[in-house]
Amino acid sequence: MYDSVIFDNDGVLTYLTELSVLERAIETTFGEFGVADPPREDVEALHHLTIDDLEAVCQSYGFDPAAFWRRRDRNAALAQQAEIRAGRKPTFDDVDALDALDVPVGVVSNNQAELVAYVVDYYDLGAEVCIGRPPTLNGLRRKKPEPDMIETARGRMGVENPLYVGDSPTDVVAAERAGIDSAFVRRSHCRDAELSTPATHEVEDLRALPELVGRGA
Repeated sequence: MYDSVIFDNDGVLTYLTELSVLERAIETTFGEFGVADPPREDVEALHHLTIDDLEAVCQSYGFDPAAFWRRRDRNAALAQQAEIRAGRKPTFDDVDALDALDVPVGVVSNNQAELVAYVVDYYDLGAEVCIGRPPTLNGLRRKKPEPDMIETARGRMGVENPLYVGDSPTDVVAAERAGIDSAFVRRSHCRDAELSTPATHEVEDLRALPELVGRGA
C-alpha cells in the first residue's frame, strides 16, 4: 500500500493558467526593466524555458538573469493569485477525492513556491507539505523532471512509499527518477499525451485514487 500521495498542482488539482496571463506577467517584467514592447519571440522564450533560454534573452538586453528571473517569477505568481481570486483558476471537481484519502498528502509543482502555498491555503487542500520552485536560477535548474522537489517532500513528510500524481510526461519521469510510482491523470488537456516513460498507473480522474492507494502497485 502507498503510505502517502504527492500531487502536481496545475492540471491536476487546479485548472491550467491561461497562457495570456503568464505572457502578460512576462511583458510586465520587461516593462519594469525598461523594455516597453518586447518582441513576441522573447516573451515566448521566457514561458516554457531552460536556463540557457533565460541567459540568452537576458544577455541580449544586458539584464542580470537572476534579477530578471526573480521579478518574472514574482509577477507570474501574483498574476495567478489574481486569477484564483477571480474564479478563473478553480480546482477540478474531483479534488474532493483528497478527502477520501486516509494517507498524508503533499503537493509538488514546477510553479512558483509562493503560488503553490497560496493554492493549498486558498482551497484548503490539507497538504502536509507543499513545495514549488524557488525564484532562483538554481530553482529553475532543479525543476521537474529533476527529482529534487519530490525527494524533499518525501523527506519532510517522513514517508517511504508515496504515489506521485501528475498530468505531464515530465511528472512521470520525475517520479521514476525519485524511485517512486506514478499515476498519470488523463485530463482533457493531456488526453493524447504520449509517455516515453510509462506511468505505473493511468487514471481518468482523481476519484480513482482512494482505491488505488489502498491496494498499492
